[in-house]
Amino acid sequence: MQLQYSFIIPVYNRPDETLELLQSFEGLNTNTHFEIVIVEDGSSISSKEIVDTFSDKLNISYYFKKNSGPGDSRNYGMNMAKGNYFIILDSDCILPENYLTEVEKSLEADYVDCFGGPDAAHHSFTNLQKAINFSMTSFITTGGIRGDKKSLDKFQPRSFNMGISKEAFEASKGFGNIHPGEDPDLSIRLWNLGYITKLIPEAKVFHKRRISWSKFYIQVNKFGLVRPILNKWHPSTKKITYWFPTVFCIGFIIALLLLLLFNFKWLFYGYLLYFVLAFTLALVSTKSLVVSVLSIPAICIQFFGYGYGFFKSTWAVGVLNRNPETYFPKLFFK
Repeated sequence: MQLQYSFIIPVYNRPDETLELLQSFEGLNTNTHFEIVIVEDGSSISSKEIVDTFSDKLNISYYFKKNSGPGDSRNYGMNMAKGNYFIILDSDCILPENYLTEVEKSLEADYVDCFGGPDAAHHSFTNLQKAINFSMTSFITTGGIRGDKKSLDKFQPRSFNMGISKEAFEASKGFGNIHPGEDPDLSIRLWNLGYITKLIPEAKVFHKRRISWSKFYIQVNKFGLVRPILNKWHPSTKKITYWFPTVFCIGFIIALLLLLLFNFKWLFYGYLLYFVLAFTLALVSTKSLVVSVLSIPAICIQFFGYGYGFFKSTWAVGVLNRNPETYFPKLFFK
């Protein structure tokens, strides 16, 4: 089957990011024909003027719809697309010039109906963005679940950089109304339908992520809230490792209390050793002292935000058996 690629990009009040992403499309080193589908998800700050400036350079279409969340917007875009293989990107991504070449090479060698790729920090990103990127992608913090580990048994693609065939989209009916968490939910449903997913390590994107500590906390806290809901929907995917941030945070509080009340230092030293290791890995990875220093609060925010969210949701959904949509309405789009 000849693959015809359609890039699906939901946009919400992000014209500047849309401009950078479309500029990176112009730099792709490929002769493969592709289309770009921009779905404006009820934005008050439109990207249409930006998109129009590329109409004579790229095969691009633009659709405006009522705000219904990124998952539904991706589904809308895939329904409007002309291709038979969809590549989903977030608007805050930038593509390296070899992106589509690497995707094609991998799918030709080992075809799957759904793939995901990793993300990295571009040299133009701020130090804070680079620190957050390290925290979100390092093996010492996330264990490689976001695309930096090749030995994963089953890889759950993330929707900032994800490919899915038209056949798999139609069979699964696409993304659900939960957000975040719509991408692992889709991956699990695809597995249940018999489809295979994989990581394409070479198909990376540069992903800006959040640009402030407060926004980063809100994001990772939602990640923590969502995971117990997914565990309830898909019990076979539960893993003890999802508890790590919560246990880490509880242990840190205990270590601090033991130090202050009883001058017991050894548990606190264990945490200090972890942060020294994280700082060293960040320094080796980013080659920046500033980014390495910022990586420490980034890791703390990530662990405490996710850990608290995970514990709160586990208690509400897993123990008290609350209805997720009623108890956590901000995680669902109607």
